[in-house]
Amino acid sequence: MANSKQDQEFLEFIVKSLVSYPDDVKVERTVDERGVLLSLKVNPQDIGKVIGRQGSTAQAIRSLLRIVGMKNNAHINLKIEEPAGAESKTKKE
Repeated sequence: MANSKQDQEFLEFIVKSLVSYPDDVKVERTVDERGVLLSLKVNPQDIGKVIGRQGSTAQAIRSLLRIVGMKNNAHINLKIEEPAGAESKTKKE
């Protein structure tokens, strides 16, 4: 379970298929008492492709990772790290 890197390889494959700069895709895998945390870093120009409209692509990726986790008896969380220099889309007053 914890030593299996299938989840990390699966995430890399999916994200590299979506983005324009696949060489910039980095996935870090950490395991703790709450499960597996996959931290995803992509090129700032690709962040929108990974998140999708209203987060739909990110939610679909999380659903697929949940299925991979069930197969390996692990709880998998995905953290999409905002690239340095990317502008936040939050509402400003």
